[in-house]
Amino acid sequence: MKYAIVFSAVLAALALSACDRPTVVTPAAVIAVPGPAGPQGATGSTGSTGSTGSTGSTGSTGATGAVGSTGDTGATGDRGKTGGGTVVVVPGAPAPAR
Repeated sequence: MKYAIVFSAVLAALALSACDRPTVVTPAAVIAVPGPAGPQGATGSTGSTGSTGSTGSTGSTGATGAVGSTGDTGATGDRGKTGGGTVVVVPGAPAPAR
């Protein structure tokens, strides 16, 4: 019975201490109020100029066109026929002076 009383006392102490939760305190929010603006800073230095690009390569020459072929010579015409002694008179033409 001696152990039963000690055991009950320890059990009661643990049960009561388990129910006691510590209170969590959250700090108050800090609100920052901006002060007056400071003076303007100095202007930065100008950057350096970039390097010049290289010149492009020369293009290749175009191909030469093909030369056309020469046409064939036309056929020779037939020789004209001689007249048969007929004289053609053109009316109204003035007579040549003699």
